[in-house]
Amino acid sequence: MRRTLVTAFISIAGSNVAVAMLGAVMTPILVRILGPEGYGTYATVMSVFALLMIVVSSGVDSGTRKYLAENRDDPDWHDNVFGYYFRIATVLALAASALLLVAAQVGIIDATLGEEYAVFFFLLSIVTIMAQFRAYTHRSLLGLKLEPISEPLFVAQKVFFFIFAISLAYLGYGVTGVLLGHIIADALTASIGFAFLSRHISLSAVLERTPEEFPRRELLNFNNLSIVYIFLLTSLYHVDVLMLQAYTTEAQVGYYKAALVLAEFLWLAPKAVQSVMIQSASELWHRDRIDRITNLASKATRYTLLLTTLLAIGIAVLSAEFVPRYYGSEFEPTIAPLLLLLPGTVGFAVARPILSVSHARGDMRIMILATGAAATMNLLLNVALIPRFGIEGAAIATSLGYISLPLFHLWGAKRIGYNPLGDVRPVAVAITTVGTAAVLVGVTLGIEYAIPPTLLTIGIPFVGSLSIGATLVAFVLIPPMGLVVYAALTLLTGAIGPSEILTLLNGMPAPISERAAAFEHRFVDSDDTG
Repeated sequence: MRRTLVTAFISIAGSNVAVAMLGAVMTPILVRILGPEGYGTYATVMSVFALLMIVVSSGVDSGTRKYLAENRDDPDWHDNVFGYYFRIATVLALAASALLLVAAQVGIIDATLGEEYAVFFFLLSIVTIMAQFRAYTHRSLLGLKLEPISEPLFVAQKVFFFIFAISLAYLGYGVTGVLLGHIIADALTASIGFAFLSRHISLSAVLERTPEEFPRRELLNFNNLSIVYIFLLTSLYHVDVLMLQAYTTEAQVGYYKAALVLAEFLWLAPKAVQSVMIQSASELWHRDRIDRITNLASKATRYTLLLTTLLAIGIAVLSAEFVPRYYGSEFEPTIAPLLLLLPGTVGFAVARPILSVSHARGDMRIMILATGAAATMNLLLNVALIPRFGIEGAAIATSLGYISLPLFHLWGAKRIGYNPLGDVRPVAVAITTVGTAAVLVGVTLGIEYAIPPTLLTIGIPFVGSLSIGATLVAFVLIPPMGLVVYAALTLLTGAIGPSEILTLLNGMPAPISERAAAFEHRFVDSDDTG
């Protein structure tokens, strides 16, 4: 199958959707087994882990994807890039693991988080090494543009994790069992990933000396500056959780983390766009194709805005009924922060294509300045609002921080030399969004008025009781109706044109691309004869 931007997006988006669906089924089970406090403890541990992995993994991941995607004159270029970054990845993982062990051993963890966290950080030291190798195999496959291999492997890792994590947690091991699930899943996935990579890259390159002419300084500088950039970026969605842990209870952290999980569902497609764009944009920057980059970035930004806005409307309309039935009735406090997070989550989603194109350029100074401004604003808002308003304050602060991200990076993109808003069509998008929201809110109110809330109640293992009535009708009716209304308005307003749809279909695998091409030829022929 030929690789195009569309097929690469389908592979990555498909895996993201599969993982999201898997998480949608498995996360409520895990939440119920751990309970609000246990899930809050796990969220705190993983937030610390995520911040640590910025230093350990982010620069290596970005550099691997960028430089493996480039085709340079050196015949051993890919082997040398793989070997060079693998050695850096190994050293960083071992150093971070040792740091965690020391922190747990000398009592730093006991003093800052509590005595019960010490054992979790011993396990986290092993998770760090396994996660580094798992992530490295995935990013290497992406850099080589082998999405049909990398993405099923990504899904497999999540399957392994949920199988082992839920089993061990159910057997009474709690958060310890979940962390063991991470270790086992990552070890299995990394082993399979290296086996696939051995067919495309010489794994012995990790033991060979890097040639003198290899641009070590260029790759190392990109790695180091990427760490700073990713640290600032990731702080946008971890500072709030860590601050809440200090100012509120574990249960409150659990409620807020549950809201984040649902809000971040909006990032499924944008993450796929971001993953595809950095490989493709790297090659375009290398060829100095600014016109192509501007066109690509502006269309990706518009498509991302349209899709995430649709999902945000759906989540907002159904949140009051969905959250208690998805997480359990004790998680009703999740609803308010979820609604407050949605606008910012859309803003962060819109920023993702811009981030990937600018990152591929390699001008990290601009990236760091723009991201640092958003991160600083986010931090100050969280400091001001969390002590006074708790999880709602965290949601407001984080949402505003998210919204500031695309605004600062628009400035950065123009400084770099391209315009990601060249073809966004804001009026058409706004009309489409407001029109769809009005229709869905009206339909939801009509359902609540016309149908009793509960006609029948059934029990579902792990999930609990489910009331069948207005809620079920809304769940069945609202999503497809929203999609139809939104699609119709998108075409009527010109937010997406028919020619763009044909272009997207032409980039898909056969037979869809063949039928699209045949339809396009017939349309052109009939237009000419007419």
